Order: sequence, then structure tokens, then C-alpha cells
Amino acid sequence: MKIKLFLLLIIFFMLPQITEAQCAMCRAVVESEADGKTAEGINNGIVYLMAIPYILVGGLFYFVYKKMRG
Repeated sequence: MKIKLFLLLIIFFMLPQITEAQCAMCRAVVESEADGKTAEGINNGIVYLMAIPYILVGGLFYFVYKKMRG
């Protein structure tokens, strides 16, 4: 399992055009809109997608901390 994950990370780092494909598409959509509502929606989506993993990892660390102390 660790070898598969390692190989996947190596592929992503060696082929950056794969990982950056969506950024160019989002940028084109945002630049084509004049009112800015699309850009605001994309920014809110990015914040939402970024916050969920941090909340989950924070909760995991909290429960591990409580388990180790008690």
C-alpha cells in the first residue's frame, strides 16, 4: 500500500500538467465573468473544500490526545 501511494505521488510530481489542469479551467471561467459572482462562488468552494480536512484531522488529534491522557 505504501509503495502504491509513493508511486502515485512520484507520478504527480513528475507530471505537473496533470495536477494543474483544473486551475486553468477555473481561471478561464472566472476571467470570462464580469460581475464577479462566479469568482466569489469559486472562492467559497475552495474554502469549504479546504476546511473539511482540517476539521477532520483536528478532531482525530483531539480524540487521540484525550485517549492518551485518560
